[in-house]
Amino acid sequence: MGLKVEVIVTAGGITTRAAKKATNTVPIVMAQDTDPVGNGFVASLGQPGGNITGLATLSPEISGKRLELLKETVPRLARMAILGTSTNPGNAQMLKETEVAAGAFKVQVQYFDVLSPTDISPSFRTASKHRADAVLVLNSPVAISYRKQLANLAVSERLPAIYPQSEYVEDGGLMVYGVSYTELSRRAATYVDKILKGAKPADLPVEQPKKFELIVNLKAAKQIGLTIPPNVLARADRVIR
Repeated sequence: MGLKVEVIVTAGGITTRAAKKATNTVPIVMAQDTDPVGNGFVASLGQPGGNITGLATLSPEISGKRLELLKETVPRLARMAILGTSTNPGNAQMLKETEVAAGAFKVQVQYFDVLSPTDISPSFRTASKHRADAVLVLNSPVAISYRKQLANLAVSERLPAIYPQSEYVEDGGLMVYGVSYTELSRRAATYVDKILKGAKPADLPVEQPKKFELIVNLKAAKQIGLTIPPNVLARADRVIR
C-alpha cells in the first residue's frame, strides 16, 4: 500500500475483501458486513483474531420481521419473489434466512439472481407472470444502484415491495425494514478511536446491530392501490407522504 494509513474503514463485503487482500497488518474497521465469519474476515464475532473488526449486519430476526411486515401489509401474501445477487458476499446466508422465515409464514418463494441491470426487468415480469403477491429485495449492489428502476417496475407490475435500506424508499420504493446504517457508521467511529488509542482489532469483538428502522412511502402505496394498515404505520420510524 502506498499510503501510510493507520486505520482503514470499509462499508460492505466487497470493499472489506479488497482491503483484506491489500494488507494483513493495517487495522480494518468494517462499518457494516452481512456475515463477517462466513465471508472469512474474522475467526469469530467474539474473537476476530486478525486485523479486521467492526460491525455485522447479519441478524436472523430481520428476515422474519420483513416477512411479518409484508404479511400484515399484504394479508393475501402467499407467493413472494426474492431479488438478490449471488456474487454479493453474504447473499447465500441472507437468502437462507429469508427462506426459513417464509416457511414459517407458509409463503412460497421464487428467487431471482440479479447479476446485472439487464436482469431486473425480466425478474419483475416473471414474478408478475407467476402471480407473486409481493417482492423482497436482499442487500445487493446491483439493486441499490438501480433502485429507481426497481421502484418503477414495482409500480407498473403493481407489486408491493420491501427493501433493506432507506435509499430505496427515498427514490420511490414502498417499504424498508433493516438496520440503521447511520447508527452503524457512528459506532464504527468508536472502533477507530479505540484503535488509534492502542487497541488491537483482534481484541475488539464484532458487534451486532442495535437499531432497526421501518420506513413507509405512502406515495408508492397510492400508486399501486395499496392501503397500508394503521398498525403498520403506527410502528413506522418515518412515513413519506
